[in-house]
Amino acid sequence: MASSEIRRGAAEMTVAMLMSGSIGWLVVSSQQPALNVVFLRCVFGGATLALICAALGLLKRALLSWRIVGLAVLGAVAIVLNWVLLFAAYSRASISMATAVYNTQPFMLVALGAVVFRERLTASTVVWLLVAFVGLVFVVKVEPAVLAVPGQYLQGVALAVGAAFLYAVSSIITKHLKGTPPHLIALVQLAFGAVALAPLARFDAMPVTAVHWAQLVTLGVVNTGVMYVLLYGAIQKLPTAMTGALSFIYPVVAIVVDRVAFGQRLAWIQLLGAVLILLAAAGVNLGWRIVPQRRARRREGQSAACNASVGRR
Repeated sequence: MASSEIRRGAAEMTVAMLMSGSIGWLVVSSQQPALNVVFLRCVFGGATLALICAALGLLKRALLSWRIVGLAVLGAVAIVLNWVLLFAAYSRASISMATAVYNTQPFMLVALGAVVFRERLTASTVVWLLVAFVGLVFVVKVEPAVLAVPGQYLQGVALAVGAAFLYAVSSIITKHLKGTPPHLIALVQLAFGAVALAPLARFDAMPVTAVHWAQLVTLGVVNTGVMYVLLYGAIQKLPTAMTGALSFIYPVVAIVVDRVAFGQRLAWIQLLGAVLILLAAAGVNLGWRIVPQRRARRREGQSAACNASVGRR
């Protein structure tokens, strides 16, 4: 892979993660119910992706069989509900804590992979899972003084956990859509979200100021439509390890934005919990092994000896 392509992919991934980190600020600042925010995100984001897909020549009947549409809609149910829960968690547990807890999603994905695809759990993954669990325990021990609604902090944490699980479900479903342009999958999901949430949206509570409308339009057009294009473009250019590493720009930016925009101060035990969760998520995403290297080398040596023996026969 050309170094120039990797540099471009890294730049695209970095910008996409910076956009992701600012989503919480746009959601909370808009002062809208979570359902309204998700509905408008689907409307504006869907319109943007429709234009992009049309420009790329992806709006072809041949690319959308009934099976693909059915799976995409099933994934849309999970991803749209994921947004509703996560956005509702922001105002209850703060952007920082909701984002930290939301990053337990790699473990949800690993658990679902073990159940659905019979994938084997490694010893290192189990250890990282325990680290993340300890971090989650630390996170729920203290209520932050800023932004968290009194008595609703634990509810916010629970909503973020639910959002992480639904994101993992959508990822499992998306695995069955290999070969389908990701922009087209996202378009189907956003179109479904707009239609499904229209009857539930509170039109009587829509924004009344230009600033709030601008925030929601930005969320849909820039932080959804444009962000998806950059993200999918980066994933196609970058090695998996680099994609996983750069993805951790998102939670760091979200925590910094929460501190700067809303003055969110974390208790030391919450901060420690967030660090443990993100560390464990990085360990799983980047394949960090905790099993002693000596054992791994011994197994590799035994494998090499076996291969050599087979070669002599």
